Formats: sequence, C-alpha cells, structure tokens
Amino acid sequence: MATLRVALCQLDLTVGALEENSEQILAAYGRAEALAADVVLFPELAVSGYPPEDLLLKPGFVADQQEALTRLAESIDGHAAAVVGWVEGHRHRGADPHDALDGPWNAAAVIHGGRVVTSYRKQALPNYAVFDEPRYFDSGPVGQPLVEIAGVRAAVTVCEDVWVDGGPVARACADGAGIVLNINASPFHVGKQGVREEVLRRRVAECGVPIAYLNLVSGQDDLVFDGGSVVLAADGSLLARLPRFSAAEVIVDVPVADPPTTPGSGDTVIVSTSATGRPSLPAPVVEPSPSGPAEVWAALCLGVADYTRKNGFTDVTLGLSGGVDSALVAAIAADAVGPERVHVVLMPSRFSSDHSLSDALALAANLGVESRVIGIEPAHEALLAMLESSFGDRPVDLTEENLQSRIRGVVLMALSNKFGWLVLTTGNKSETAVGYSTLYGDTAGGLAVIKDVPKLLVYELCRWRNAQDAEPVIPESILTKLPSAELREDQHDQQSLPPYEVLDPLIEAYVDGDATAEELLAAGHDPGVVAQVVRLVDLAEYKRRQSPPGIRISNKAFGRDRRLPITNGYRTVQRAPEEGTT
Repeated sequence: MATLRVALCQLDLTVGALEENSEQILAAYGRAEALAADVVLFPELAVSGYPPEDLLLKPGFVADQQEALTRLAESIDGHAAAVVGWVEGHRHRGADPHDALDGPWNAAAVIHGGRVVTSYRKQALPNYAVFDEPRYFDSGPVGQPLVEIAGVRAAVTVCEDVWVDGGPVARACADGAGIVLNINASPFHVGKQGVREEVLRRRVAECGVPIAYLNLVSGQDDLVFDGGSVVLAADGSLLARLPRFSAAEVIVDVPVADPPTTPGSGDTVIVSTSATGRPSLPAPVVEPSPSGPAEVWAALCLGVADYTRKNGFTDVTLGLSGGVDSALVAAIAADAVGPERVHVVLMPSRFSSDHSLSDALALAANLGVESRVIGIEPAHEALLAMLESSFGDRPVDLTEENLQSRIRGVVLMALSNKFGWLVLTTGNKSETAVGYSTLYGDTAGGLAVIKDVPKLLVYELCRWRNAQDAEPVIPESILTKLPSAELREDQHDQQSLPPYEVLDPLIEAYVDGDATAEELLAAGHDPGVVAQVVRLVDLAEYKRRQSPPGIRISNKAFGRDRRLPITNGYRTVQRAPEEGTT
C-alpha cells in the first residue's frame, strides 16, 4: 500500500488581499516542504479570497489575481506539489456575462517546479443559500485529468464537487483515482461540521478511497468560514481533524491502495515523484468539534475579530443599556478583540432605571472594558423643543421614543468619527425580524453582531459564557429582568410583542423555514399572533435592507440568504382574523 504525505493548510485569508494571501500561502508551503510533504493543500480561491463577489466582474482584478498566482508559482519549487485555489480564464471587457469566453472558472492550480502543471476546473457550481457562483463562473468540463503525485493518482476537486452523489468525485474514482484532494471555502452555520463529515463519509463509501478535505477559516463580512478540515481513510475512519475557527496546519501520511494494473479511462498528468528519506511525523491530531453555544460563540468571536481587523479598525464601541442584548455583544467583543479595545457607552435618559445603569457598570467592570456615561437628556430636551411647533397638539407616541434611540446613534457615531472606533449594534434576530428597532437609531453602526441570534439563544449564550469563568461576568440581574427598551415609563417588550417563547419558533418557521401563514395556522399557532408576526416581518423589510451586515450563524440569515423585495404587494395574511387578535 502506498502512502501520500498530505499537508492541509487551513489559512485565514482576506478577499482582495492578493499579496498578503500569497505570502501566507508561500510561508505555509515552506513549513510543509520542510517536513517532506508530497502535496500541500490551500483553500478554494485562496489567492483572491472567498467570496470575491463582483470583484470577479472586473477584468483588471482577475488579471491581477492571475499575475499573483504566476509569481507565487515561481516560488513553489520544492519537492512538494501545491494545490491552490484561483480564478482561471477571463471574460472580455464589456462582454455579455452569459457568454462563455475562456471561462472564467473557479479552479485549483496544481503547482510544481515553479510553474502551474495543470489546473482543475470546478464542475458543480452552487446556486443556493449564500452562493451564486453561476453568476461569475462557468462549470468545468467532465472528465478532467487526474494528477499523479509521488506515484499516487489523485483527483483534485473543489468544494461543491464533493457534495454531489454520483458526481465529479465518483467519476474521478471510476477513472482510477486513489485519493481525493478537495479544497473548500465552506461557510459556517450551526451544525454544519456534522453535515460536512457525513457527506464525506458518504463519498468514501461511494468511492472506497481516502479524502483530504481542506477548508478556509475566515470572517468575511457576514460569513464565517470555520475550518474543521479533515482527512478520512478509505474505511471512513477519521485520520485528522483540524481546529475550528482558527488557522492551523497538519501533515498526514495517508494510506492509499495500490493503483489498479489497468488504469481507468481518464488521462493522468504526472506532477512529481516520490521523495526519499522523509522524516517521521507525530500522530495527527483529531481535534474535538465544538457544538451548541460553544460553536456559536466561537463563530461570533471570529466574525467580530476578522471584520474589525480586516476593515482597518483596532477598537470597537457600543451602547451598553443594562439589557441582555448589549451585555452579550459586549462580552463577545471583549473575547474577540480584547477588553482593552472595547469602549462601552452608557447613555441614560429620563426613562432609564437606576438598575440599568448599575448593571451596565458592573458588567463593564467584570469584562475589564472602558466605560463612559453620556446622558442624552440635554439633547432630548433640545430636540423636543425644536420640534414642538411642528408637532403641535399631536399626542406623544413612538416618535418621541425613537428620538431617544436616534440621539444615542448620533453619540456613538460621533465617538466613532473622533476615535476611529467601529460601532457594534446590538439588535438580535427576533427584533430584526419584526422591526422592533429604530431606523437610524439602534440600527446605526458598522456590524450587527447578533443579527442572526434569536432572543432565546441570546439568554443561552449569556449563561454559557458565565459558566466559563469561576465568577459570572454578566450579572444575574441582567438575565432575570424583563426585556425593555426603556423609551417610556414602565415599558417592556411584551407590551408590543408576543413572549419570545412564542415569537422565536414562529420566526424560525416563517423566516428560516419559508412557511406560509396558512402552514403556521395549520401547525396550531394562535391566529392573531400569526397575523401580527407575519405582518411585522413583511413590513420590516425596508429596515433590514438599511441595517449593517450581521454575522451568519443559521442556514437562513437576513441578507444574502434571504432576498425579498421591499416594494411588495403580496401578503401572506390578507386580513386580520376576527378572533384571537393580539
């Protein structure tokens, strides 16, 4: 039985940072070469970063990326071959994007001896959820050559290729591949790692060969790529698993069955020959895979840390109200960028309770973050006086409540402008879904950290974080008080919304599950509550479209996952029910 020494380089790369990405790739290649790897795997579209989105429509960007790969290849001249994700081919400037003109393809360059020996072109292009690769790429042809590396015939494939039953992987194995090398940029959602590994076991059972699966780790706008790269043996056993949510590398000696005496029908490109005198390796590590609140916390921290750093910020700021949502965001921020780089602002008004102020100050002290108090009452009084003649004798309503939230947004943005801090907003998925927020107020900022975190999960995450230290960092009083925006006397959320135990399952069914109102009613939900929630979700689309990006943790987040028109005459609830209205 042959052995292929495979290095998996799970890097944190940045979209558009061509030189920086190339430097990371070359440095990792050098470390793998020093341990006599036969082949070194790098992520999908490693040179450009993933997803480059409409940068791919710029011919100049694609050309620059290809030049970067050429320069990189010239420096990869050791024994080891490298598999590097890149954009191959181009479209002519001004051409119809539906016309195939020399690609482009989402490809994997196989580099050896200072040049690109061959390039595999991704065949299965995803066009669902957050993916729209057919917008940018052509599908690669069926029947592409295998590559022979150190005497082993390998199938190089890219991401979605491995998810297709009877697809590119099965065809390559029928052509005589002894191992599958699969490079990826697979984004996170809760439970995704288990789904990935089940798919890979299915491919191993289908083909009877080992699979080396290399994934990107990165926070990129609203997406988190969580790593978790794995190597499965031909019997489906797990040879290695890299950590999730952090950059890492591993080198694994993968047993590969001797090739058949009669090769399959596919062509083979010989890339490199076997090395001699290879040093022995320690047993590869199989890292445990976090689940539940632990993996959500890790995803949110990676998302905040990378969004902050990659967009040129060092510090972050947020409004700390004494409520559970801002408490959670502050704790995540402290873990993500360090407490010394977190600045919380308490902005009490005439309606703020004493316990909210004391709870917020206690939290800030527990986290070790800098805090300041900027009361908004002078601005509130001045604006009410300015508007008095225009408002006339109209009764006080949401207008005056929202005015306070907008003042707070102005304060945070002023601090951002003055000190260069990134403003983090604190609205959760439940509030975002039903529009329980103030446009240009608490929605004003650069990153909506918990935009995809339902309210009930907010509490679960807080309690999980408290359990990680000897003493809880989030005061228990924050977790037990009634949720309130404190924009009027004796206000609490359930005066405007159903209890979150009722609201969150409805949002999950209507938003995440795309259920209709009729299906919600058939499932036994209260007709009045269904009518209220569906109406609020539909009407709030214009608010969501103007809110900052939020870190995706579910398989249906607001943003690129869910694209509904703002101007929309279709309503799934045409009229309010006669009974049970909330």
